[in-house]
Amino acid sequence: MEVLLLKDVKRLGKAGEIKKVADGYGRNYLIPRGLAVLATPGAIRRTEVQKAIAQQREERIRTDNQAFAERLSELTLTFQVKASEKGRLYGSVTAADIAAEIEKQTGRPVDKRKIVLDEPLRLLGKHRVPVRLMASLVPEVTVVLEPLSETEQTTK
Repeated sequence: MEVLLLKDVKRLGKAGEIKKVADGYGRNYLIPRGLAVLATPGAIRRTEVQKAIAQQREERIRTDNQAFAERLSELTLTFQVKASEKGRLYGSVTAADIAAEIEKQTGRPVDKRKIVLDEPLRLLGKHRVPVRLMASLVPEVTVVLEPLSETEQTTK
């Protein structure tokens, strides 16, 4: 019996592949569990159409993320923070702060888990922070930490 796999099956194959299996295995295990269907010409055509649609969707997402990555690499985020005379912050700037500022400036939300920070920023100055949009697409955004003026520090 030939079946068209709908999902990945361990030790058999990946979704979309046509495999020849024992009649009992296909009829009693794969088909009832929704892992496969009989490999009819209609089912094969439907799967090819679904693959083409998914590929177009992935390409559209990739080009959209590429344009957003270019925009992010040109972006400079400036934070006014309380700091000591030696340049250490009294608090810190976290991935959540950076994600909120990116959303405010670009209008597009970014998950804070996509911002690659080993630890929060605690020193004044310019920092390059990577943002992982996709596995192969990691633009860096510039984060500038500036001290508040003396009058602003006393009022806040």
